[in-house]
Amino acid sequence: MTTTRALVVTGPDQFALQHFDVPEPAADQQQVEVAAIGVNFIDVYQRQGVYPVPTPFVLCSEGAGTTRDGQRVAWAQHLGSGAGLVNVPREALVPVPDGVDLDVAAAVMLQGLTAHYLISSTFPIKAGDVALVHAAAGGVGQLLVQLITARGGRVIATAGTQAKRQKASDLGADTVIDYTADIDLTAAVRDATGGRGVDVVYDGVGKSTFEASLGSLRPRGMVVLFGGASGQVPPFDLQRLNKAGSVFVTRPKLGDYLQDRAELEWRAGEILGAVAGGSLQVEIGGRYALADAAKAYADLEGRRTTGKLLLLP
Repeated sequence: MTTTRALVVTGPDQFALQHFDVPEPAADQQQVEVAAIGVNFIDVYQRQGVYPVPTPFVLCSEGAGTTRDGQRVAWAQHLGSGAGLVNVPREALVPVPDGVDLDVAAAVMLQGLTAHYLISSTFPIKAGDVALVHAAAGGVGQLLVQLITARGGRVIATAGTQAKRQKASDLGADTVIDYTADIDLTAAVRDATGGRGVDVVYDGVGKSTFEASLGSLRPRGMVVLFGGASGQVPPFDLQRLNKAGSVFVTRPKLGDYLQDRAELEWRAGEILGAVAGGSLQVEIGGRYALADAAKAYADLEGRRTTGKLLLLP
C-alpha cells in the first residue's frame, strides 16, 4: 500500500485534494507514476452527477506516466486517474512513441481518440465533404480541423474570440465564424456553402449551438452531438428531422468506439503516430498543479482557454 494525493469527489460538485491509499496492482493492472492528467468535460459531468458515479470517487479518466518497469504509457478511459500514483488495467494502456512527451500524450489521448472516431467512424470524412466544427479552437476542435482537412474535407469553424478564430484558421479552417456575434448562425453557414448546407456538424457545445447545427445541414446530413459544454440539448420532436431534409442526429460516446483492444490500438496508434510524425499539432493551453484543480475546471467550464488543460501531480 502506497499513499498518494488524489482528487476525491465527495458529493455533487464537491471535490478536494486528499491523501489516498493505492494498493498493490492486481494481476491485470500496471502501477503507473503519473506525469500528467487530462482535464475533460466528462470529469465535470461525473462530478456534477450528469453521469452518475457513486461517491466518493477519484476524479479524472486520462493520463500518461511511467510504469514500474520503465514503460512510457498513456490511457484515456480509467476513472480514478486524478492522482500521483494509479493502478490502470493493462488493456487500457497504450505505449507512448519515442519523441512524444508524456504531457503531450496525456493531452491528446481522450480528445484524440474522440476526434478519430468522429471523423473515421461516426461520419467518415472523405475528400470534398464540408464539415461545420463548433468550438474549433478547443481541444477536440483543433484536432478535428486538422484531421478533416488532412482527409481532403473543408471546415467551416466557429469560435468565440478573435484569437480563437485565428487559431482555427491557422490550423486549416476554410471559413471561421464568430458564433457569439449578433448574427443568424444558420444563415452564415449556409452563405458559406452557397446555400447547400454542410454534410456534417461536429457539435461538442450542445444547447447553445444545436438549433444552428440542425439548420445548417444539407438534406440527409448529420449532426454529431458529442458533448454539451453549454448544457444538455432538451428533448425535441423527431418529426423535425423529416422536415429538415431527412437528416440524422447521433449522440455518440467514446466507449462505444473502443469495443476491443484492436480498436484502441488502431485509434491510439494513428493519433500518437501523427503526433510523433509532426502532422498533428497538440496545443496545451494550461498546466495546473493538482492542488489548483478547481481553477483548471473553472477555466475549462468558462471556456477561457484554447487547447488542452493538464493537471500535474
